[in-house]
Amino acid sequence: MLIDFFFRLRDAGIPVSIKEFLLLLQALDREVIDYSFDDFYYLARLSLVKDEANFDKFDRAFAQYFHGIETAIDQESVPLEWLMQRAMRELTDEQRAALQKFGYDKLLDRLKELLKEQKERHEGGGKWIGTGGTSPFGNSGTNPEGIRIGGESRHRSAVKVWEQRVYRDYDASREIGTRNIKVALRRLRCFARQGAASELALDETIRSTANNAGWLDIRMRPERRNSVKVLMLLDVGGSMDDHIQQTEELFSAAKAEFKHLDFFYFHNCVYDHLWRNNHLRQSERFPTWDVLRTYPPDTKLIFVGDATMSPYEILRPGGAIDYHNDEAGTAWLQRFTKAFPSYVWLNPEPEHLWQYRQSIAIIRQQMHDRMVPLTLEGLERGMRLLAK
Repeated sequence: MLIDFFFRLRDAGIPVSIKEFLLLLQALDREVIDYSFDDFYYLARLSLVKDEANFDKFDRAFAQYFHGIETAIDQESVPLEWLMQRAMRELTDEQRAALQKFGYDKLLDRLKELLKEQKERHEGGGKWIGTGGTSPFGNSGTNPEGIRIGGESRHRSAVKVWEQRVYRDYDASREIGTRNIKVALRRLRCFARQGAASELALDETIRSTANNAGWLDIRMRPERRNSVKVLMLLDVGGSMDDHIQQTEELFSAAKAEFKHLDFFYFHNCVYDHLWRNNHLRQSERFPTWDVLRTYPPDTKLIFVGDATMSPYEILRPGGAIDYHNDEAGTAWLQRFTKAFPSYVWLNPEPEHLWQYRQSIAIIRQQMHDRMVPLTLEGLERGMRLLAK
């Protein structure tokens, strides 16, 4: 069984050797882990993957071979039985329009009340925590403004998600679909002579030699290097899953074009912490204040995200979809635009849909209308804004 798994990893582009595979078998033979599927996953990754850049490839190959890995759900207060979907209720457009919005504060208060009152599972209703109905609490139902607990996203209208969310890093080694993305990014590059004089200055050598009556006078100069510093903040997870390929193409092109490029991830809106590795985002966080203070003001700041979320996530403390943020997203956006005067927001969502997203209008206002679509024409506009 594991021999086929070994070849599946090799087919996925992971440089797994026989020595590493034998190490895994030896660890299993000595029973260094309990008989747990999760423990086996971590042992296999530890034994077979030597480069963190291959973690995502390993996850995909592991999931395909073992028929998927279920995401752990936080259910300390809500029994799993309540969250199991057995039927799905479809509503007409008129029925959806008639559903009531509670508002953010009332939603949280009402959820606390239900957790005290509810004693059994419910399905298809409009009040209790359950599945398949119009209640704002649970999953697999329909509500314009609710708290999803477990399940999978269907309408992306939840203002809060109660679960452990797992994202994956964007792959910087992905081949871009078109060379034109690189060409558009090159408009931002600015070259300067830096470092020690190690390059022959041919024109100056000829001129100096001629002025010296033909005696050779070699002149050297510093190497010409790209001096632009870029900080890229990438939205990941949720609705951004629809734009993974497009974002990876941009990310790959940016890493190839800019020597001084640094990046962090966020989800939906920036708050008090960012991260660089989605597998470790709960344990390896970077305080946003530290990021703001680390990079010089002449750094070019590029946000990449669809800006599609609940308005609460931008405007309200505690509005973040998967944890409690002490300050509103607008406060952090204002700090970024003040710290780095040269900034732009690249949006992979089609521009003709922006008028239907309230959150996009709010983000555009915070960005002082420096939002452009993630298209070739939009990239050229964005690079011109950054070059000013």
